[in-house]
Amino acid sequence: MIKIGITIGDPAGVGPELILRLSKHFDPTKAYILYGERKILEAVQKAMGLHLEMVEVQRLEEIKEPGVYVADLNICETERPIPSLTSGKVAVAYLGRAVVDAVYGRVQGLLTMPINKFWARLAGFSYEGQTEFLAQACRAKDYAMLMYSKDIKVVPFTTHIPLREVPERIRAGEIVKRVKFISEEFKRLFCVEPTVGILGLNPHAGDRGAIGEEDVREIAPAVETLRVEGYKVEGPLSPDSAFLSINYDLYLCMYHDQALIPFKLLAFKEGVNLTLGLPFVRTSPDHGVAYDIAWKGIADETPSLRALKLCEELIERVCQ
Repeated sequence: MIKIGITIGDPAGVGPELILRLSKHFDPTKAYILYGERKILEAVQKAMGLHLEMVEVQRLEEIKEPGVYVADLNICETERPIPSLTSGKVAVAYLGRAVVDAVYGRVQGLLTMPINKFWARLAGFSYEGQTEFLAQACRAKDYAMLMYSKDIKVVPFTTHIPLREVPERIRAGEIVKRVKFISEEFKRLFCVEPTVGILGLNPHAGDRGAIGEEDVREIAPAVETLRVEGYKVEGPLSPDSAFLSINYDLYLCMYHDQALIPFKLLAFKEGVNLTLGLPFVRTSPDHGVAYDIAWKGIADETPSLRALKLCEELIERVCQ
């Protein structure tokens, strides 16, 4: 029986209500474990006029049948926290509990709801994001964040770092290593040997060195090395036109916004954050905590539903 964990994320955000909205799409043959305060989930149900039967469990070994279960650590004093140290503490605690279960194989996949990095860091979360935390918890040698939709797929070469630090990270050897890794993971997960479009760093991909040297000195040699070794790659592509027509199975972008701006423009409601390189499947919706619309019953569950369905699909493909 497949078991899928779903973390509450920041409880002051849209995570709790999105979990409830997703519940109507749950597969009756699977077990879903909600990592979050039961009283918060019940308060959201009351506020939204919904009802979800949940069975509380302490150990996942107790789960013998499909259904919806809740792993409650009972650490929050209020049933409706505001954005605060408390909401950050809840988000971090339940993410940690879920990852332990995933690492030990008690769940085959995780769907993680958004956290707020400011409040999470005040609560002791010292990572760039959930992806980096998951990778370290699994001791993953290599990992990457693949932003996935049916029509466009992008991987940022660097993620949550200041823009001024990006050029010093652009090294030919690291690009070669990253492309090999994401190509192998893509083939493992999707049974397709991908063609990878590799973006340049500078405007017009450096214009032959006239606008910065990284494209000529680091990116172009990496592309040539990969071609010689049989990988299907093209680049460096001019960033301002690379996405005018989607000609590649996935794109490797040099920094966060170079990847995420076109991705969100083209696939915001369809976008899923998929972590490559973990021993379990992990997906997340491609949006934030959305404090301004939380607990109002108006959050769109489409991105979360896409994340759930991709998680289920990949589990059935690679984990059985």
